[in-house]
Amino acid sequence: MAQAKSILKVGLPLLLGVGLVWYSLSKISIEKLVQYFKDADYTWIILGVSLGMLSHISRAYRWLFMVEPLGFKPKFGNSLMAVYAAYLINFTIPRAGEVARATILKNYEELPFDKGFGTIVAERVADTIMLLTIVVLAFFLESEFIFDFFLQKFNITSLILGGSVLFLGVLVLFLFIRKGKSKFAIKVKGFVIGLLEGALSIFKIKKKWAFIGHTLFIWVMYVLMFYVTTFALPELQRIGLAAILIGFILSSFSIAATNGGVGSFPEAVVLAFSLFGIADDPSRAFGWIVWSTQTLVIIVIGGLSLLYLPIYNRKKTTL
Repeated sequence: MAQAKSILKVGLPLLLGVGLVWYSLSKISIEKLVQYFKDADYTWIILGVSLGMLSHISRAYRWLFMVEPLGFKPKFGNSLMAVYAAYLINFTIPRAGEVARATILKNYEELPFDKGFGTIVAERVADTIMLLTIVVLAFFLESEFIFDFFLQKFNITSLILGGSVLFLGVLVLFLFIRKGKSKFAIKVKGFVIGLLEGALSIFKIKKKWAFIGHTLFIWVMYVLMFYVTTFALPELQRIGLAAILIGFILSSFSIAATNGGVGSFPEAVVLAFSLFGIADDPSRAFGWIVWSTQTLVIIVIGGLSLLYLPIYNRKKTTL
């Protein structure tokens, strides 16, 4: 049973990714996609890649603030290579990168695995909060657009009815989780409590403001990376803030759907941009350009990191 569950956990995202790649490439010819790559302005693509790299560097530096209270001071080089190696490994088995990242610091910095993994979980809490903040920000900045969009799709009575049902559903779920004794209720309750504890633990870090500053910087770089790359294609140079934010949000969620967002990332961009009347072909090409260039960097630097880690730490291990 456990083996079947593990196979499904690894196999389903992979199959979904392969299926979405096939679907995406069935909607645009390879020749046309290649032409978009050829015609793209690589000044903006390189700038986008650079911003993505800055976010990874900041993430590696931020991690040092998490482990410092535990009595450890890892080398920045090991932290950076562990981050890139983790991203690379996530392309093979979802979430295996986090385990590998904690293992790397255990092997080369003698940081206990459980403590290292705990700091990574706390980081994920901070990142989840940032993504949710961007979702809320997008809603408030573009509330008129979102309201008009749903008004066009549904009449006002349906919206009121739907909103009421949603509110009641959330209220019932909240009461069920709060008072429920089932395994599901206890599991969800534990997740929410852990989320809150992880968020509050950030304020126990000695350099909490530096940690918060790096967290903000990481996500600003993510959004800017997405934004500046739109200038690489003439068809996307004048899209609005709403399209950028919603495109970024959906593509961010898509990364969790398949291994590293393979197949799902371009289609998430198409789905978001289509809400604003942007043509599918440049949207899909943009999604593939962003995903492939960022992935190429992770493959190259992540692969070199895995090769160089033993060499970088050779002096220490031979003492």
